[in-house]
Amino acid sequence: MRPARPRGTATPALYECVVAHARTRPVRHAFRFRTYMWLVDVDRLPVLPRPLRALARFDPRDHFAGTGEPLRPALERYLAARGVRLDGGRVLMLAHARVLGYVFNPLTLYWCHDRAGAPVCVVAEVHNTYGERHCYLLRPDPAGWARVPKELYVSPFFPVDGAYRMRVPAPGRRLAVTVRLEREGAAPFTATLRGERRPATVPSLVAAAVRHPLSTLAVSAAIRLHGLRLYLRRLPVQPRPAHTRQEGMS
Repeated sequence: MRPARPRGTATPALYECVVAHARTRPVRHAFRFRTYMWLVDVDRLPVLPRPLRALARFDPRDHFAGTGEPLRPALERYLAARGVRLDGGRVLMLAHARVLGYVFNPLTLYWCHDRAGAPVCVVAEVHNTYGERHCYLLRPDPAGWARVPKELYVSPFFPVDGAYRMRVPAPGRRLAVTVRLEREGAAPFTATLRGERRPATVPSLVAAAVRHPLSTLAVSAAIRLHGLRLYLRRLPVQPRPAHTRQEGMS
């Protein structure tokens, strides 16, 4: 792969991850699955040897407005609409890459820094299974926690209300992300992402692809399968409102 030589956290890197979803109301339901994700510098995206490119490809159309605009200007357009400037500071992205031409990223995270390397903000890009996406601008506290109103229909069993409380500390040797839905004084849903860092070498990527074949398709299938199980338990489906395109995402 083409090496990246930025300051700070070395990229690209792979994280072998366990994703867990836990629902406590109106019914209890939980599941876990394993996958792997990439941590990359948006200005130095990895390029695999040609025979292996089907195992990982980063396409800007999978993010932000989906127009194919490169990640850096697309992210800066979104941030500028909210009064945030990075002045060329480094941005690390945690995401799935396309595998055999397919990708589904329920959550993509961007850790944004200023020119001096100080953290500025985190952008959480959420995708639902209906082809919609929404970005949340996070200002984490020293413990990595931030809270934002929920604005995108994700699960068909929750309306678009309440707020997300997210813990998004910068990844190091370990990855530990938490997304908690808060509504009506309770936390009916929590998702966690835990991972161990691996070097992004050709052997480690091939090994991850063998352990988790069709990894991004498996993520999408797991979410849909457990949604079907909840539907069969007669959990009421909430109507899906129209999603308005965000400022700076056109």
